[in-house]
Amino acid sequence: MKQLKFLSTLGIAFVFLFSSCSGDEGKTTDTATTADTTATTPTTQSTVDTTPQTILVVWHKVADFAKWKTSYDGHDSMRLAGGIHNYVIGRSVEDSNMILVATKADDVAKAKAFIKDPSLKAAMQKGGVTGAPSISINTVVYQDQAQNMSPLRSMTMFKVKDWNAWKTAFESNRQLRTDNGLTDRAYGYDPDDNHKVILVVAINDTAKANAYWNSDLIKQKRAESGVVGEVKRYVYRVAQRY
Repeated sequence: MKQLKFLSTLGIAFVFLFSSCSGDEGKTTDTATTADTTATTPTTQSTVDTTPQTILVVWHKVADFAKWKTSYDGHDSMRLAGGIHNYVIGRSVEDSNMILVATKADDVAKAKAFIKDPSLKAAMQKGGVTGAPSISINTVVYQDQAQNMSPLRSMTMFKVKDWNAWKTAFESNRQLRTDNGLTDRAYGYDPDDNHKVILVVAINDTAKANAYWNSDLIKQKRAESGVVGEVKRYVYRVAQRY
C-alpha cells in the first residue's frame, strides 16, 4: 500500500511538472525570439563631434625632427599649465622637417596668452626651430574622430564671404569629396574673424585628390560657396596623435 501510494504521488507530480513545462514553452520561445531580434539590430556610433573646440595650430621648420620632438615632449608641463593639450603632430610631405603642431586649448583666452608667453619662444629655440612660425587659433566646429582614417592629410586655409553660407554649401558637397578620394576630418574658423576658414581632410587616393584640386570643378564649387582670394594648402602625414 505504501508503495502504491508513493507511485501515485509520483505520477501526480510528473503530470504537474509536464503541464507546467508545456505551459511555459510558448513563453520561452517568445523570449528567445525577442532576444534574437534585439541582437540583429545594428548599432552604429557616430565618430563626428560638432562641439566647438579651440584648436591652436603651429607650423614651423626644425633643424632636426628627433631633437625637436625630445624637446617638445619635455615641455609638456609648460603647455598643461597654460591650458594647452597635445593633439596631433604632423610632418610635411614635401619637407619632413616642416612640422605641424595642433593642440587643444581650454579656451581662446588661454590660447592667446600661451602664444604670447616668452617661454614658448625659448622652448622653440631650444628645440631647434628655424625661421618664424606660422600660428593660428581656430574654433573647430566639426571633427571626425574615426581611428581608421588615412594619416595622409591636407590642411587648407582660405577666406569666405559668409561663414554660414560657405558651411551650408560645403556640407552639401561631402559626397563629391568622397568620390574624389577625400574624407572630411575637421573644419572651423578664426574666433576673431569667421571669414577665415581652416579645413582638414584625409587623403584616401592621392591621384584623385590632386586631379580634383586642379580641376575646374573645385574652382566652381569654391565660387558657389563664396571662397575669395588665395587658398593655402599644406599636405602632411600624421606622425603622432595623442
